[in-house]
Amino acid sequence: MRAVIVAAFVAFALTMALTPLAAKLFRRLKAGQPIRTDGPQTHLAKAGTPTMGGVVFIFTTVLAYVAGHLVLMALPEEVDGLVLTRPTGFTATGIVLIGLFVTCGFVGFIDDWLKIRRKHSGGISGRAKVLGLTIAATVFGILAVYYTGSIDSGKISETVATPYLSFTQDLQEIPLTKIGMVILIVLLVNATANGVNLTDGLDGLATGASMMTFVAFVIIGFWEYRHWCGGPQPADNLCYDVRDPLEIALIAGAAAGAMFGFLWWNTSPAQIFMGDSGSLSLGALIAGLAFASKTILLLPILGALFVITTASVMIQVTSFKLTGRRVFRMSPIQHHFELGENRWSEVTIVVRFWIIAGICTALALGFFFADFLRIAG
Repeated sequence: MRAVIVAAFVAFALTMALTPLAAKLFRRLKAGQPIRTDGPQTHLAKAGTPTMGGVVFIFTTVLAYVAGHLVLMALPEEVDGLVLTRPTGFTATGIVLIGLFVTCGFVGFIDDWLKIRRKHSGGISGRAKVLGLTIAATVFGILAVYYTGSIDSGKISETVATPYLSFTQDLQEIPLTKIGMVILIVLLVNATANGVNLTDGLDGLATGASMMTFVAFVIIGFWEYRHWCGGPQPADNLCYDVRDPLEIALIAGAAAGAMFGFLWWNTSPAQIFMGDSGSLSLGALIAGLAFASKTILLLPILGALFVITTASVMIQVTSFKLTGRRVFRMSPIQHHFELGENRWSEVTIVVRFWIIAGICTALALGFFFADFLRIAG
């Protein structure tokens, strides 16, 4: 746990320190966010706010992950006569999750850069964005499903992802095949990345919601490590067949710390936006943590706010195409509450949406631990 705490603190401290410096640099480079003219009129005042803040927390998360590994290497190998099993070097899980995080962030960076260069809110096309995310997800999905690397225990998964659906553990009765799992990973990464991207419409909204999700994965990852089939004293009916659970907690902790630091500067009124480089990378990492921790079917509850936001856009588009009428004043749904007679302030919407995200995160953790108690009973 010390390594996770160190990683979270390093990510928080570095992000707190580097984000305002990045904001000043981006402002000098005139890397300001173009604002849609057809959106809420109150957003026009945000034009020119520095964007691409995702570059900062991607960088700090990776550094914090390395710092966490340095702590792991310094810890004793044996405690009270028990040989501890933990990663001392970079693992397949780390390669897949960090690689997915960085490459999807690069797709978003290209989108941000084109918006700034064209001085228009449209960056790369939707098809190009999906193509970029699909290529990244396919590469790391194949690694997750097929690459074994070196593994000591025969009691745990040799690969990061297995060809089964999962809720809190693999559902052996629902096999997907390895190719099917790669396809599911691609769909999951695209859906979650775009969900976070659509949620990132108000100051601090996606940052705070993502931070809650990462904290949940810290808890899940560490609990899986404490009850790990590859641990020093595994219990056959109470252990988790996950490849590198401590690595999951470490990466999630680094990301949560980075989000906490970034939120200081991204909350209303935002001094910097995360941009697509931030939202796409966050969504991809959340999806990666779900299949690495074998909580795929738990993800829609953990990220319920992202699901709700995406669903509002789908409902709006479908309704308009079929009937010519709009269900919401504007989509995504957060903008619906900014318009109309009883409009909410931006801060009110963000706080209330955070409450929804927090409730759903707590509910997901409740399901996770309830399933553990069911098995224990």
